[in-house]
Amino acid sequence: MSGDNDDLAGLRREIDQVGRAAAKRIDPGAGAMVIAVAVLAVLLSLVLPWVGPSTGLEVLLGDSPVLPRVFSWVALVGGVLCSALALALRRWALAWVCALLCFAGSVAGVLSIWTTQTTTGHHPGPGPGLGLVLAVVAVVVLLTKWLRIAMSRI
Repeated sequence: MSGDNDDLAGLRREIDQVGRAAAKRIDPGAGAMVIAVAVLAVLLSLVLPWVGPSTGLEVLLGDSPVLPRVFSWVALVGGVLCSALALALRRWALAWVCALLCFAGSVAGVLSIWTTQTTTGHHPGPGPGLGLVLAVVAVVVLLTKWLRIAMSRI
């Protein structure tokens, strides 16, 4: 009789442990493909022009105004590295980190587009390049996907 109770208690502990482990994991489903394509778009945007003739890699390495450089780092770290890590590990906390980094990146990206169009003189700025616009759109797509995945547990 006592052995049955010990077996049931052990089984209950094991079930609880599996439940806690499952609660920490995410399943992006078909959204993983959209995230992968958006990450690829961010990487592709780095070889396209961002500010004037400067490519995204040149902006990333410091040959640009401050705000596009901040956006390039946030897009690379939050949009590419953190997304890849979150898809590989499938942790709920990483989905939130990705969502928050992509939110910061989308704000910085929209402000980067705005600052490339404005100047203090009467002449217009160089305007955003195709790569900058592509990167901002990709980061906004990543934001929506990661936010949807992170909010699915609430």
